[in-house]
Amino acid sequence: MAEIIARDGTWAFDGSTIRITPGLHRSVPLFRQTYGEISVPLEAVSGVVYAAERRRGRLRMRLREGADPLLQATGGRLPEPADPYRLAVDADRSGVAEYLTEEIRHALLIDGIPQEPTTGYLLPGPPVPVSVRSSDGTVSFDGNQVRIDWSDTSDRVKRATGPRIIGLGDLVQVEWLPNSGYGDGFLRFVTSETVLSKLPPERDPYTLDLWGSVRRDLLTALVATAVTARLPHPSTRADDSGAGRGRSRPAVPAQADLHDVLLRRLRELGELYRDGVLTDEEFARTKAVVLRGFS
Repeated sequence: MAEIIARDGTWAFDGSTIRITPGLHRSVPLFRQTYGEISVPLEAVSGVVYAAERRRGRLRMRLREGADPLLQATGGRLPEPADPYRLAVDADRSGVAEYLTEEIRHALLIDGIPQEPTTGYLLPGPPVPVSVRSSDGTVSFDGNQVRIDWSDTSDRVKRATGPRIIGLGDLVQVEWLPNSGYGDGFLRFVTSETVLSKLPPERDPYTLDLWGSVRRDLLTALVATAVTARLPHPSTRADDSGAGRGRSRPAVPAQADLHDVLLRRLRELGELYRDGVLTDEEFARTKAVVLRGFS
């Protein structure tokens, strides 16, 4: 057993699995504490490096492409402190970090772990049900469907349409961008009907607009990962260009289907306008946005 205990967490390797446990120090991001312990099978690992620095070194694990739904969902956009595959190591623990690194590298060599992308997820992702309250509303996933309940500060059109429920079978993919504090982020649920939609996050009824607390909005990555883990693996979705394995593109709906979606959206807006939910100005502005989104 090779193990290193640091302020931000613990990494332990037993020869077949690296167990990553977040630390309890107040500096550990809420996302890491909430995501909890991660057990990484050796076959999911591409490599591990330790970079010694003057005061604190950096331990980093690289996973094979397609092995982890968390990395697939977040696309490498997790802030470094929230990345579970990075660990800051105090200088006096550098010897232990180097030993752990060599043990994992040796096991990878002995077991002949390939570097190629995986054909399925080797990590399970977060358990369900999972629910997160964000700046734009509360998003929940029970393993079968996504539900979005809008907040009082959500766009009026979003609130007027009521909770958004999306079946897992209707989803094509999940898109996630964190709220950086300098620019808004979003959590978008892409269906076959909305794959070409260009609606901005603040008006898209399939998207949470992340503009509030960076610390709390980051938790939406939990839902993004849980959903991604239960969608078809990227390797099963053909890429028409034949390049970039694992970087699939959603199927584009037929023109007739897009026309039906547009008519349905306009009909919903018309009903909200007739019921007095939308003012003349709001109806005209939202209608223009919808039409532009399908142009």
